[in-house]
Amino acid sequence: MDGVPCLRVACCQAQQFRMYLQSRGMLDQSFSLVKQPDGTVLLPISPSCVSQLDLQSLRNTLTPVVCDFTWSQSPQSKKEKGRKAGNKLERTIQELLEYRGERWMEEMRSDLPRSFQRHGDLVLLGDSCFTLPIWDKIGDQLWSAVTKELRVKRLAKMSRISRDDRFRSPVVTMLLGDNSWVKHVDNGISYEFDVTRCMFSAGNITEKLRVAEFDCSGETVVDLYAGIGYFTLPYLVHAKASHVHACEWNPDAVAALQKNLEVNGVSERCTIHQGDSRQVQLCNIADRVNLGLIPSSEEGWPVACRLLKKTTGGVLHIHQNVTSPLPNAAAGDTAPQNVSAKNADREVWRAWASDTANRITSLFMDLTGASWEINIQHIEHVKSYAPHVHHVVLDLGCRPS
Repeated sequence: MDGVPCLRVACCQAQQFRMYLQSRGMLDQSFSLVKQPDGTVLLPISPSCVSQLDLQSLRNTLTPVVCDFTWSQSPQSKKEKGRKAGNKLERTIQELLEYRGERWMEEMRSDLPRSFQRHGDLVLLGDSCFTLPIWDKIGDQLWSAVTKELRVKRLAKMSRISRDDRFRSPVVTMLLGDNSWVKHVDNGISYEFDVTRCMFSAGNITEKLRVAEFDCSGETVVDLYAGIGYFTLPYLVHAKASHVHACEWNPDAVAALQKNLEVNGVSERCTIHQGDSRQVQLCNIADRVNLGLIPSSEEGWPVACRLLKKTTGGVLHIHQNVTSPLPNAAAGDTAPQNVSAKNADREVWRAWASDTANRITSLFMDLTGASWEINIQHIEHVKSYAPHVHHVVLDLGCRPS
């Protein structure tokens, strides 16, 4: 067939289906989603995954209003779309400079934004654009032109993460607009936060979707690093945890977490513990402990072991950035050609998981004076930060012998 293979779904469920397909590696992210005149949306499918697309399973899992397979000539590659948008913004800025009697210079082209984060009617620019002195000279006229071209009302710019405080607070300046609170919706959950005070980890979406599929009915969960509720909310809203104890030491994140619990109607099933999670006064209470801190949650492992119920145990969800060693070409590395880089990475993940399980075993022995059965249930790949640097989650079952 000619064209791009697509899944056609109702507009109101497009985000839900997009995240579902993305979490399974089936979404062709080189193409943009396409809105149809009839109110449906076309989600591009990777050609290699077409044979794996099980419509009946999708319908059983997500109960769609509309869900069928089609081929389309409409999807536009993101690269082409981004180039056109960039050209249009460039022309708008050139016209503004001409109007102000300023001269366009070639170095300005590379100083324009090529990517950005969109949060509702606010766009957050990175720190690598609009660095030339000329932009400060133009001021609000420039920011008004940019927001109009990007079809938003507010504009902000982010610098590097602050190293001046222990909370890793973002350094964000509002360029246009006074209100810096934004709203982000993932899988039917609303996350609201102050973009100048808190960061939003969009890259964790696959893990949030996985948590949403857990059945935590009747369970007590402790989220040791809750933030604005990245995992606390999926545990409450979708996994139906009986109660979640959310630990967070950043007061700005706590303010957003409280708001998000109320907005999503789950505040009665959550207790917030503000302060250092290593000092949390809880013990023998949890069926699950979520340790969602990277690059490592190792400092929280003793606390997590103390939190699990002594008689029944539970599950630890341990996040970690695991680095695979780079091939040593100088030493004449002769790794078998049939061993892919992906399989080599997975071997490193399994070695880290085995070492972690052994260390958790020792922690339980020190804590309880008895041996526990520690079982590696699953290793989940969340995202890659760089070649051979991967964010993974280890599900570790822990039971008293």
